[in-house]
Amino acid sequence: MSRALPWAVLLDLDGCLIDSAAATRTTLAAVASCATGRRLQADALPDDALHRPRTTVLAELGVRDPEEAVARWWEGAWAGTSPAALFPGIPAALARLREAGARLGIVTAQDRLPARLMIPPALDPLIETAVTRQDAPAKPRPDGLHTALARLGIAPTRAIMVGDSPRDMTAARTAGVQAAAAAWGWSTTAALQEAGAQQVLPDPDSLATLTPPE
Repeated sequence: MSRALPWAVLLDLDGCLIDSAAATRTTLAAVASCATGRRLQADALPDDALHRPRTTVLAELGVRDPEEAVARWWEGAWAGTSPAALFPGIPAALARLREAGARLGIVTAQDRLPARLMIPPALDPLIETAVTRQDAPAKPRPDGLHTALARLGIAPTRAIMVGDSPRDMTAARTAGVQAAAAAWGWSTTAALQEAGAQQVLPDPDSLATLTPPE
């Protein structure tokens, strides 16, 4: 009897596993406030603040050196927000993927400390590796996906990337990985399909329906 080939599912963190929209907007506002000396509320951020790089948003808010501001204040501001919660159904769906033989990893644009704070203990037995922006250039570059797959020992052709942003879809296609859209996240289904999504998952429970790439 031939053994089944190993496969992997890589997952974005924000907007895919974790409902972190409010915490992210609050952190952006706090960093901008610290950098400009003007108090800014989260509801004053642009509507599309979650869809663009944080440094771009901060620059539009008047921050002169967004990279320096992020390095100086982001982790502390994030740690002061209310904890972000898992989307309902995530632990059970990931457990079913593991039962189906999938190796699981996270590829996120978050820094290491916020990522560590965000990933709850319930996911520790399920997630085998987490790649942050300190480990590889952020998406849409494919480097983070390749780093995660190298750690897992899985070829790109045997992997699926699940994400909720066009950057996730672009990174997946560039990396040679199947792209699956998380329709419950921050972007519209149309935007994700335009960016190259090959399948659309309507809700977190549908993660359990993923099958190994052919």
